[in-house]
Amino acid sequence: MAGSRRDVTLIVFCREPLEGHTKTRLIPRLGAACVAELAGAFILDALAKCRALAPGRIVIAGSAPGGAQDSRYLRRVARRFGAHLIDQGAGSLGARMARALEPYRTGGAVLFGTDTPSLPPRLLGRSVALLRRVPVVIAPSLDGGYYLIGVRGRMPEIFRAVAWGRSNVLGETVARLRRNRVRYALGPAWYDVDRWRDLALLAAHLEWMRAREGSARGRGGAQPSSSLPCPATARVLQRLGLLRAGR
Repeated sequence: MAGSRRDVTLIVFCREPLEGHTKTRLIPRLGAACVAELAGAFILDALAKCRALAPGRIVIAGSAPGGAQDSRYLRRVARRFGAHLIDQGAGSLGARMARALEPYRTGGAVLFGTDTPSLPPRLLGRSVALLRRVPVVIAPSLDGGYYLIGVRGRMPEIFRAVAWGRSNVLGETVARLRRNRVRYALGPAWYDVDRWRDLALLAAHLEWMRAREGSARGRGGAQPSSSLPCPATARVLQRLGLLRAGR
């Protein structure tokens, strides 16, 4: 069995939030500048969750024109969170994820994207904990893929010849693991934010969280130490008029 959480590397897989080059399906509704700001908030919230879990190492696997190391934005964010910055490199999504995991898989590495801003830190921690029991952890997304992959030890044959972006990615990945007799566990399922309807769901979900909090305080319940799992994202949504300002 692997050691504590401090042995695990958490890898945030992201691209520099440049206008017109990130979350492009939201641009028709919000405009390129606002979408880039939102994507940047997703990155900050993902890294904040990593820091809260206090893992052995935080890594940003970044993609940017000219390479991650040439990105002032990614270098600045890496310094802010005490993260090691690496470049995703070229190739398919699978090739880039495998490349990011490879240097850290011996002690255990959990890679996740930034498209699940409302994911509670405790659920990220649950996936990390599962990696102490099995060599592969996959956390499903509601679109049929997965938003998180964890590997400890040998790299599984699940990153090649995959039709990324289709609704059967999770099923195909699990089938490969079973064929190769690789033990795995499923982490908590969550929703991605890629399209306008996803963003509307996110805003409604955050409003519901606030309402539940207010109800608990009204009943004399304990006040949570942090009102929302994605404060940077919430601030941007407020500026965009998609979320009411918190009290």
